[in-house]
Amino acid sequence: MVIIMIRKLKIKFIVLSTISIFLLLLTVVFGMNVLNYNSVVREADNTLSLLSQNKGVFPDFEGNRGDRLPPHMSPELPFESRYFSVLFNDSGEVMWVDTGKIFSVDADSAVEYANSVMEKDSERGFIGEFRYTRTAEGDGVRVTFLDCGRQLNSYYRFLIISIIMALAGFIIVFLVISFFSGKFIRPISESYEKQKRFITDAGHEIKTPLTIINANVDVLEMDMGKNECLEDIRQQAERLTVLTNDLVYLARMEEAENTLQMIEFPVSEVVSETAEPFKTLSATQGKEFICNVQPMLSMRGNYKAIQQLVSILMDNALKYSPSGGTVALDFARQNKNLVLTVSNTTDSVITAENLNHIFDRFYRTDPSRNSETGGHGIGLSVAKAIVTAHGGKISASVKDGNAFQITAVLPVQ
Repeated sequence: MVIIMIRKLKIKFIVLSTISIFLLLLTVVFGMNVLNYNSVVREADNTLSLLSQNKGVFPDFEGNRGDRLPPHMSPELPFESRYFSVLFNDSGEVMWVDTGKIFSVDADSAVEYANSVMEKDSERGFIGEFRYTRTAEGDGVRVTFLDCGRQLNSYYRFLIISIIMALAGFIIVFLVISFFSGKFIRPISESYEKQKRFITDAGHEIKTPLTIINANVDVLEMDMGKNECLEDIRQQAERLTVLTNDLVYLARMEEAENTLQMIEFPVSEVVSETAEPFKTLSATQGKEFICNVQPMLSMRGNYKAIQQLVSILMDNALKYSPSGGTVALDFARQNKNLVLTVSNTTDSVITAENLNHIFDRFYRTDPSRNSETGGHGIGLSVAKAIVTAHGGKISASVKDGNAFQITAVLPVQ
């Protein structure tokens, strides 16, 4: 079970790391290409602005380039650019077509491009590889086009290369993280193993003095007779013995080497027989007990562990239900799972934060009731370990505002 937990932790580490790297690379690639595209558009719009201000052609820079050419533009720009324009009158008729600075577009094609622009609402945009701008000129409208094919091809090449490089980098980082993830997780695994070993070893060491304490109490009672002090010592020693046994059992349940002996057994009978004594206990405490067990159900598992699971859940429900409350147990098959539900009414408020920690060791929703209930806050941790050992899932919820419910889902193997 520890190996499974460490494996899940390792997978989570790899997934979170790769998602972070992926988002980082996605942000970098997206940002670079957006800036690159905006640069292409900005340069094209600057050129088109210069053309539209001079009736669709570049100004004559002969002998006066330093004064009239914008400082951010190359002196070779007028000779490198390929452009054309179409002039419409106020009635939408073509008055002039200039295709002298481009070879790939004839007059008819230029008019067709211009008519497409006139049907649009935008003043600037792209039609194919041509960036256009529409400006008023006298009583008419001039549509000027600039060939951005080379710039767009460069942009697309950069886009493809950046995506390929990002994917290659992502794959390399993923392989590196996967390779070294074991080393990253190892300290956590070793710490958990040491903690588990400490609990097991300490549990065995504590058993001997507890046995001696109980034996000495028996001797003192024979010499002095029963008294309140000796009874308190006995009760506390018994509580500590139960706690130690639970901790050792929980540690063993979480060891991957300790596999439960699984056999096919009539689980309906086991659940019913285990729940039966709680009917009398509920009645003596003035609580209603409702038990619904679907008959003739069987499962492959450890019947002693299932007995302990039912006992833990029922004991927890009785402890934390008020006098006059209701405790209910339901056990039935749902699709391919066996579902055990134990619920009880409660007079305390159980928050979502409580539910998130309900199966943690020594956790209590109401610490002030420790002495009243007499438990150690470890029973539900054992219940979770049992369910997990059977390949199932356990959860806690609050129903109708005042009913605390624990649901264990066990797969039918």
